[in-house]
Amino acid sequence: MPQNPAKLVVVGHGAAGLAAALAAAEQAQGSGLPVDITVLEKAREDEAGGNTRWSPSNMRLAAPDRTDPGFADDMLKVSGGRGDASYFRTLADNATATVGWLQRQGVEFVTPLYYLSAGPSRIQPVGGGRVVVEKLLAAAKRAGVKVRYQCEANRLVMAEGHRVGGIEVHTGDGAATTLDADAVILASGGFQGNPSMMRAHFGSGAETIKLISPGTRFDTGDGIRMATEQGARLSGAWDGMHIEPVDPRSRESAPVVLVYPYGIVVDQHGHRFFDEGSGLMHETWEAFARDIHFVRSKRIAYALLDSRLFEIDGYERAIRSEVPPYQAETLEGLATQTGIPPSNLRSTVDAFNAAATGDPARFDAARCDGLAAATLQPPKSNWARAIAKPPYLAYPLVGAIAYTFGGLATNAKAEVLGEQGPISGLYAAGETTGHFYGTAPNAVAVLRALVFGKIAGEQAVEFLHRR
Repeated sequence: MPQNPAKLVVVGHGAAGLAAALAAAEQAQGSGLPVDITVLEKAREDEAGGNTRWSPSNMRLAAPDRTDPGFADDMLKVSGGRGDASYFRTLADNATATVGWLQRQGVEFVTPLYYLSAGPSRIQPVGGGRVVVEKLLAAAKRAGVKVRYQCEANRLVMAEGHRVGGIEVHTGDGAATTLDADAVILASGGFQGNPSMMRAHFGSGAETIKLISPGTRFDTGDGIRMATEQGARLSGAWDGMHIEPVDPRSRESAPVVLVYPYGIVVDQHGHRFFDEGSGLMHETWEAFARDIHFVRSKRIAYALLDSRLFEIDGYERAIRSEVPPYQAETLEGLATQTGIPPSNLRSTVDAFNAAATGDPARFDAARCDGLAAATLQPPKSNWARAIAKPPYLAYPLVGAIAYTFGGLATNAKAEVLGEQGPISGLYAAGETTGHFYGTAPNAVAVLRALVFGKIAGEQAVEFLHRR
């Protein structure tokens, strides 16, 4: 008699979920095991793709076939030593093979020009995350994977022996049904789109943080909640998030403005409040954006520069907003446009200019140049040039969240861990898992989603083969 196919359900349609579905289909075909694979996606088809669809998807590799030495150690360093060494070692060991797998699906890679300041080596898919989603989805469908849109996973159904037995879903018309499942992969993102969870873990006001992209609103912690209801352990920093400074006037996705280190930043009252030059942009943007939202009046700040911004080669790479900055020939005129008290702005700029006495010829936007205004409080440690060459420019900035750090505890096999070890038949990848602490490793989010999504798909089929 023909063998009834095993049933695998993948929750989520971003990088992690689609990588899991395709890898599972390939693994099943290679092992001769019939597996019925279904991807559940809560969004409409034209909205699907989560954060990945809107992300540039930079990946921290020296080249498609080469990681930088010390990759895994760098991940642990960023986590303050609290990260799982085996997790990051597995990420490093599988990164290039996963990129090669993407290339075989038709994804091409280039080495991007990264903003302005120096940073870790990286590659980028041509067309960004949208192309990653499109290529993986097309390949998964060719491999027989079924996709159900407007279908929200609600609850895991457990079978005898505390193993996965099914999943309860709500369809677009509000009806509830239960799908049989011998294994489930959770890849439904973090909880940044869930106001109540944001408020619970970050405090009052967190529920109003701007979302970085249209896809971010679908990340409402569903996978995390479903697994914890079944005894899954948690991991990662539950008070941690990746948040970036963006132009609130823009209608673009992730309209970051990352030229703030080359001028000064003031609050709505015209006062400086942090060291704009304390590190390279990717070393300061999270703390800066978080400060704007949780500390500053009206949750807004302004990056103030002069026309020498236009003299920085490639400055446009560090600005994704399509809206021009406020611009005026006088500081008072700029203050009028931004609503900052003119006398305060003048006083702040005069004090900064008096302290910025270093040789401006030392200015180097690509590295920490040591050009400091050390006598100020707070000081400016690098890139301190007087703001004195009209026209004067100001970009309004607010914090916009990309993803949260807290999530499910998983191992190097992408198995979800309970108090007694792996929960039988349950896997997770991407933002649903909690492996980041302190600050987000630069250019790693999409890469780890793909690597561990692929591992989750392969491991789930191995599990089904043994059942």
